[in-house]
Amino acid sequence: MERENCKGELLPWELITEISLRLPVKSLVRFKCVCKSWFSLISDPNFAKSHFELAAKVTERIVLLAPLALEFISIDFKASLYDDSASVALKLDTLLYPRYSISILGSCRGFLLLKSYDSLWVWNPSTGVHKQVPFSPVFNLSSMFSTFLFGFGYDPSKDDYLVVLASYNPNSIDFPTRVECFSIRANEWKEIESVHLPYMSCFDYIEVGSLLNDAIHWLAFSFDGLRNVIVAFDLRERRFTEVPWPIDFECDFNFCDLRVFREFLSLCVAKCSRPTEIWIMEEYKVQPSWTKIIHVSIDDIPTRYFSLICSTESGDIVGTDGSTGLVKCNDHGQLLEHQSYCNGPCGSQPQVAMYTESLLSLPYGSERHEEDD
Repeated sequence: MERENCKGELLPWELITEISLRLPVKSLVRFKCVCKSWFSLISDPNFAKSHFELAAKVTERIVLLAPLALEFISIDFKASLYDDSASVALKLDTLLYPRYSISILGSCRGFLLLKSYDSLWVWNPSTGVHKQVPFSPVFNLSSMFSTFLFGFGYDPSKDDYLVVLASYNPNSIDFPTRVECFSIRANEWKEIESVHLPYMSCFDYIEVGSLLNDAIHWLAFSFDGLRNVIVAFDLRERRFTEVPWPIDFECDFNFCDLRVFREFLSLCVAKCSRPTEIWIMEEYKVQPSWTKIIHVSIDDIPTRYFSLICSTESGDIVGTDGSTGLVKCNDHGQLLEHQSYCNGPCGSQPQVAMYTESLLSLPYGSERHEEDD
């Protein structure tokens, strides 16, 4: 790589590169202004990929958008929730407006998929890289089709980010389903034809997918078997399969969330006035491997609500309180910390997701930066 030496550079360039690969994204973004050679290094897509592969687990954070809030909050969940320095507001400027209409529909490799009132956005909160994605042709026909599954993922075989949605016509007897996929690389929507998808949402809201093993997973209700199922969309092969529920799983719950927890597919199940249960699938797609691992007590949580988000390296469990705060429990499900981050209407649900700080860009330079707007 041809470069212009930084004034006063004392270390070999190869050593500077190795050290830089282990630095936080926030620091690297600032260092782009040091000199042309550092700007070139940190802007190099190969450097960004190497940095992501080395630092992905270290730089995971939670992003929270409370109802009616005017900003996203990025939280280092590995630190104490009471540590004010562990949470920072994310700059978004006028990218999305009005804020009250925003939904977080997925997270992948440092990018968040956001829905505003008139379009979708793919946004890297660490660098400001973003891309506007138009609504799909079917999504715009909201009077005819009801979208019930949304997902966001990465196809490593094509180095491409995909937005996936499934919709059905509730006015038709057989509820025909249409599946569409937006390719960031190709910059277009395509309908996946000849797909028999006999499902609808388990709930009265859009189900957001969970990404694991290069597949997006959702909870859904099957018309064929009149039962709840887990549906998986393989991002490489562009096809759907079913993942079995736990054997003898009781469906008399108030809510059930599908998550990725400790790199396993998991279910977070809440029943009236009872501890929240966390199940994990220890061997992917093997039904007998489902195991109930934790009961989270809700007695000491002010809202008496817990929905799983993630765990720390020490084994503590982090979730939302169903309002504007986060909850941290030990591996026995006992409350350790509870912290509210902003004001919101009583009983309202925050928008919450995990994301990884990264320098990654989108394919073919289709993105823009906030400072370009």
